[in-house]
Amino acid sequence: MDTNENNKNRPYLGYGLGLRKEHYDTVLAERPAVDWFEIISENYMVDGGKPLDYLMRIREHYPMVMHGVSMSIGSTEPLNFDYLKQLKALIQRVEPAWFSDHLCWTGVDGVNLHDLMPLPYTEEAIQHVADRISRVQDYIGRQMLIENVSSYVSYTDSQMSEWEFLNAVIERADCLLLLDINNIYVSSYNHNFDPYTYLTAMPSERVYQFHLAGHTHEDNLIIDTHDHPIADPVFELYAAAVKHFGRVSTMIERDDNIPPLSELLLELEQVRHIAEDYFKDESSHEIRTA
Repeated sequence: MDTNENNKNRPYLGYGLGLRKEHYDTVLAERPAVDWFEIISENYMVDGGKPLDYLMRIREHYPMVMHGVSMSIGSTEPLNFDYLKQLKALIQRVEPAWFSDHLCWTGVDGVNLHDLMPLPYTEEAIQHVADRISRVQDYIGRQMLIENVSSYVSYTDSQMSEWEFLNAVIERADCLLLLDINNIYVSSYNHNFDPYTYLTAMPSERVYQFHLAGHTHEDNLIIDTHDHPIADPVFELYAAAVKHFGRVSTMIERDDNIPPLSELLLELEQVRHIAEDYFKDESSHEIRTA
């Protein structure tokens, strides 16, 4: 396990879930054993209404982080400062531990594709995206987390691997990393690379959060659908991530076929056991060899 001082100083929230409207009432009534919640920023970038009311009531009892899906940081369109103004206002209201979005583009010419489109892995794209992340961070007044996306196409112009590209972007932008373990696995299958090579290439001191999720496995393609339980190979990759990075705030995303909260809590216990069993063994080893 990497135990440098940067990792020891990394904020740690524990084990969380994505907050979904289907679970609002249960969360408020039962106060489940969830360490924290992640919210989809765009669902609450409004002046009022029922979802925002639920959010603020739940926020009284749980730490939160904010996760966006529409910043389109990789787009060639100008940054949307109306969007960023709303985002900044929500950050000030919710006071999240951090906020994040995806390393992708989501539209062009004012059309939102409602999908997370990958970028070509080129020096030009690195500079373009890093500059835009820096401008967002300057405007918001704090560092953001950038997430790796799952992908289903590649570009003939790409000059490097995805992990080399991601490393270069976050280093040049001086931002942080939301490492999606499921997305690494999905893309590794679709593009035939070793997910463990990707995982261990990430800069440990910048990894602040893990995402875990389910996917749909078709004949020769895996799609990141977030509508199934976490698959065994993703659990295995997560175990390797825990061993490599140490304690990183981890949560489960579920966006379709959403089960009762009790089912997600059982899945979250699986996640907790994978990590905590490793840390327990590691601690025992340190005591025996001290």
